Amino acid sequence: MAQVLEFKLPDLGEGLTEAEIVRWLVEIGDVVAIDQPVVEVETAKAMVEVPCPYGGVVTARFGEEGTELPVGAPLITVAVGERAPSGSEGSAVEGSAAEGSGNVLVGYGTSEAPARRRRVRQERRDAPAPAVNGRAGVPEAEDGPLPVISPLVRRLARQNGLDLRELTGSGPEGLILRADVEYALRAAPRPAETAAPAPRPTTTAAPGEIRTPLKGMRGAVADKLSRSRREIPDATCWVDADATELMRARTAMNTAGGPKISLLALLARICTAALARFPELNSTVDAQAREVVQFDHVHLGFAAQTDRGLVVPVVRGAHARDAESLTAEFARLTEAGRTGKLTPGELTGGTFTLNNYGVFGVDGSTPIINHPEAAMLGVGRIVPKPWVHEGELAVRQVVQLSLTFDHRVCDGGTAGGFLRYVADCVEQPAVLLRTL
Repeated sequence: MAQVLEFKLPDLGEGLTEAEIVRWLVEIGDVVAIDQPVVEVETAKAMVEVPCPYGGVVTARFGEEGTELPVGAPLITVAVGERAPSGSEGSAVEGSAAEGSGNVLVGYGTSEAPARRRRVRQERRDAPAPAVNGRAGVPEAEDGPLPVISPLVRRLARQNGLDLRELTGSGPEGLILRADVEYALRAAPRPAETAAPAPRPTTTAAPGEIRTPLKGMRGAVADKLSRSRREIPDATCWVDADATELMRARTAMNTAGGPKISLLALLARICTAALARFPELNSTVDAQAREVVQFDHVHLGFAAQTDRGLVVPVVRGAHARDAESLTAEFARLTEAGRTGKLTPGELTGGTFTLNNYGVFGVDGSTPIINHPEAAMLGVGRIVPKPWVHEGELAVRQVVQLSLTFDHRVCDGGTAGGFLRYVADCVEQPAVLLRTL
């Protein structure tokens, strides 16, 4: 006899609370295999195909395309062990609840089915479950892995009735830190306010107005930029540099045969070399512990404008890549951003960001730091300008470089030294070669 199982929208591994249905990949009556993608959703970070942990016949779908669902809401129901409809491949659908994939809650299917156990601490077995966001009885244990490793963080959340699944961590790889929990507790409404949560205000556009909800990726960007401005005491310094020799070096490299090298890749090589000399800027601030955390690796984010808005993909291990490898990875991530295929893991964990806003035809900017990083290098357009070169007035290819940095991690001398080194490498690429 068939068993009908309900598959709910999982937390896609980044503590996200909702997702929008973009496209259904199955119809009611379709036969699905274990870990087969059944729906494409858009989160605040990326487009994700969600695989179903059960094999069977789809008996129901919940939500039309364009509908926004909270994590935990039903997506589909699957009849496991149901005979396939006439005309389908196979005479029966094999599978059971025990055969379901164990990793769907982090957004990816698996070929194995590890057992999933709910963990409940001994100290809570005899105690009433606290109310979490107005809901009593939510257990501390989660159905899938959470990006949190500190038992102190878990205990702090548990003691205050805070559901860790509703937080987005500010640490590396989205790790939930103690500061994130305490920030959420400070921002939480008072108990009296949670008795009857106020509905979202509804507004009607006045004549001549167009109102667009700040949700999805646009909402996530707004929240992150606001948090950066609120929490980071940033400062910006800038310098003009003669990029003529850098452009000549790139031309020479690309006429020598082999894969073409992008300008962004050369700028990235300069960034990683500069960070090796000024590691204070490759860091983050743990406000709760009052510590600056430096990294021994560079996960380089780069700003990319797409049809879905601004995204900042991350090149992992940029410090260990050559210009050819960086060029290929920039191209791959940029294409994934344009097609909406960036995964949450490719959009998090950066330690420093390179922002080439010169592609928009502007000379300079004071960019907002990509929280929780400590600095961002901005690069304007490279244009012919009058420049004194070797004592003579000449027309040279000039670029404005700007560095926005967290003044808590270093003083202006360090930031100025970093920016000056970057400018020297742009003006004389041989400087970079001497330091490699």
